[in-house]
Amino acid sequence: MEQFQVECLVIGAGVVGLAVARELAKQGKEVLLVEQESGIGMQTSSRNSEVIHAGIYYPKGSLKAELCVRGNKMLYQYCLDNNIPHQRAGKFIVAKNATQEVELIKIHKHALENGVEDLRWLDKNQVHKEEPALSVNAALYSPSTGIIDSHAYMLQLQADFERFGGQVVFNTNLAIKHIDKEGVTVELLGQNAELKAKYCVNSAGLEAVNLLQDVAEFPPDQLPTAHYAKGSYFSYGGKVPFSHLIYPVPEVGGLGIHLTLDLSGAAKFGPDVEWLDTQNLDEFDYKVDPIKAKKFEQAIKSYWPSLEGEKLIADYSGIRPKISGPSETSADFMIQSEQQHGIRGLVNLFGIESPGLTASLAIGERVGKLLTV
Repeated sequence: MEQFQVECLVIGAGVVGLAVARELAKQGKEVLLVEQESGIGMQTSSRNSEVIHAGIYYPKGSLKAELCVRGNKMLYQYCLDNNIPHQRAGKFIVAKNATQEVELIKIHKHALENGVEDLRWLDKNQVHKEEPALSVNAALYSPSTGIIDSHAYMLQLQADFERFGGQVVFNTNLAIKHIDKEGVTVELLGQNAELKAKYCVNSAGLEAVNLLQDVAEFPPDQLPTAHYAKGSYFSYGGKVPFSHLIYPVPEVGGLGIHLTLDLSGAAKFGPDVEWLDTQNLDEFDYKVDPIKAKKFEQAIKSYWPSLEGEKLIADYSGIRPKISGPSETSADFMIQSEQQHGIRGLVNLFGIESPGLTASLAIGERVGKLLTV
């Protein structure tokens, strides 16, 4: 079996893996980025809403809150510096009744605690003036929420990474075989080769937990349980009368069936939350069930009564890599390093779901600091 060595190995070329690899290469490290698919961002990173989040909902002091707020600023600047298509579209979080207005007040408080200080409260008349087609009692307006061409963003991250001397390898499956004080050894499956890395970043997304499931040297009490939630999206076969993103009050497991716009002004609705009862990634089905259109229509009509349900078109879906289950409080990002698991040079990125796209540059920055010694 052939054996190779590299200073840094990053596993997974989704948006977060790309941002991490770029940061490490920028520091001057020798970095190999390994991806099982034939191109960048072909799993979770290409199956989301392409929204730049502001950091509104997440608990004070959480990594999601800290890295989303930091990442929001970093991402807008990166887009400007690199001419990446994006738009500060702004979003309305809408309350349909008095009970939900109370929830909006709580959300506003959370946002302030997280350092999001630009939210504005809009009463019914103000909402109607901005978005006449909405039928709601009140809304919070977030001007720093936006949309991005995530594929153009990922291509720029890859270009930066390669410009800094990094190398990306596609169509390559691997298994972590051994961990010792000198680094992490992985087998390149089907290639009769092993690779030893002084530093290893596990950014494998949906497979991040599975990668360490059978590694004898990894402490089992430091391995979270993987859960998966599918989110489906419907597009709309017509024009929508909105210029902002429209979000309901969040639900358990997600942010509710919201309306987002792409950079051409076309609308999509979703995602919903469908917990999967399989741990086998080969059994994941990304098809969108057209029967869900009725549920989507009911949810959307609660804030946009004039929606024409027959124009909802089953579009695409994504699967969130969660580390909390349907009856549990939503887990924070887990950026796990030597301080937690006792293994020098290994960083695990577990449960990196939304707002992972927004936080990606900030996650890269954080991992870069963990591996500077």
